[in-house]
Amino acid sequence: MRSLGLNYDQKMPPLLMGAPGGLGPGFADQLMLILIIFSIFYFIVFRPMRKGQREVEQMRAELKNGDRVVTSGGIYGTVVGVSDEVVQLRVADQVKIQVAKSAVARRIEESASKGSPA
Repeated sequence: MRSLGLNYDQKMPPLLMGAPGGLGPGFADQLMLILIIFSIFYFIVFRPMRKGQREVEQMRAELKNGDRVVTSGGIYGTVVGVSDEVVQLRVADQVKIQVAKSAVARRIEESASKGSPA
């Protein structure tokens, strides 16, 4: 009866052994493929994400009194005060709240605000 296990007395087939003398010619091809995949991933995912982050940071830096904004929690309000880290919003008559500047998700343009509730 023949054993199904690997016989360690036999030599390993050449496909399972490493290339003699170090890295073989296939290593450069594999490295090039990895670099190409990484660069495609960078241009499809990371670059647009960083561009969007820069635009949001610029919008937050340019906030001024009278701007209509939406917070990340979905609160609509009008900016009535801005400091380094805090934005004061008027959400209703005689109701003002303070939120972190980083919580401001987007600015509402005047033409879009006419149709929105608030």
